[in-house]
Amino acid sequence: MEKIALVTMLLSFMLTGACLAEPSLEGRNLIELENAGSVVRVDLGGGAIVDFHLKDQGLNPLSWNHPEKGDTAPREMGHFLCLDRWGAGTKQEIANGMPWHGEASKSNWDIIEKPVKRGGKIYSEISCDLIMGGINVKRTLTLSPNEPVLHVTESVKNVNKLGRVYNIVQHATFGPPFLDESVVFDTKVEKGFAQGGKMPTPEEPVLYWPKVVHNGKLIDFRSLSGENHGPGVISFAIDENDEYGWATACNASKGLMIGYIWKTAEYPWLNMWRNVQNGKPFSFGFEFGSTGLHQPYPVLISKNNIFGRQLFEYIDSEETIEKSYTNFLSKIPADYKGVAEIQFRDGSIVIKEHGGSSRDIEINIK
Repeated sequence: MEKIALVTMLLSFMLTGACLAEPSLEGRNLIELENAGSVVRVDLGGGAIVDFHLKDQGLNPLSWNHPEKGDTAPREMGHFLCLDRWGAGTKQEIANGMPWHGEASKSNWDIIEKPVKRGGKIYSEISCDLIMGGINVKRTLTLSPNEPVLHVTESVKNVNKLGRVYNIVQHATFGPPFLDESVVFDTKVEKGFAQGGKMPTPEEPVLYWPKVVHNGKLIDFRSLSGENHGPGVISFAIDENDEYGWATACNASKGLMIGYIWKTAEYPWLNMWRNVQNGKPFSFGFEFGSTGLHQPYPVLISKNNIFGRQLFEYIDSEETIEKSYTNFLSKIPADYKGVAEIQFRDGSIVIKEHGGSSRDIEINIK
């Protein structure tokens, strides 16, 4: 019964937005951070980062699941936060009202500090109380003075009188018009697996980036199309020897790259949601977080770890855990081949092009 409930909820989640006639953010409660060349918008109805674009280009990769005009209810869209869990609760938790991916994306967030400029950077802070989970989360957003670089820090506090297990996953989700069949996805990961495997070894068969055979077809995870989509959700462990994990999506035909960088110790898993509808890419999610198994807590606790990476975290009573990531945009040439490597060098992000090109992209993050 629990497996059926999970499948039903996942299908409902994947189809959300399929019937939207007029996606619009009009009338919603937004905060906006703006620098010399880019704009970031955060929707307080669910806390999602719903827009990140270059001013002279206007293309927003985080357009997935924007609501119909007039819909102001909290919702999952763009880059939203999964907290205090990734996926569904148990059958009883669902009956008690626990939503898919936890309460953070279904709750209204409060402004602690409106966007303000300090030392050239643009800051804002928002927060949300997860009533059922007994968790408070505060998010600080910092936009670079001139570059399209957004740094996000989230402080998660357990306000329960007892400690508990929890998970936190960043669900960065791209949609059309940025998302099309020309987009190239890149990352650096170790081995992975497709969600939906049977216990006690859901991680079998083991997958290796970027190509696998699925249902008799060779699938390249660097692209997404009606003919090349494969498993709906795949999960990879980040190499523990790498201080940072990273993931990028490049649409060279539209001249734009979006990327994420995070500390491997904070987010040891990268999960990818690949969704095709009517033969075309409909949504793609980079879901980096503290777990790589899309199951309720009894399953995660029983399994404990996959590939030596734990599937949940513990937070004590009154404890606060802080995690951060950096989100960036960059223009790219029309013949750009994708990303081979990302490095930090002297206060800059250095992006190495796939295929051995010497066309490095350097973004100042000071």
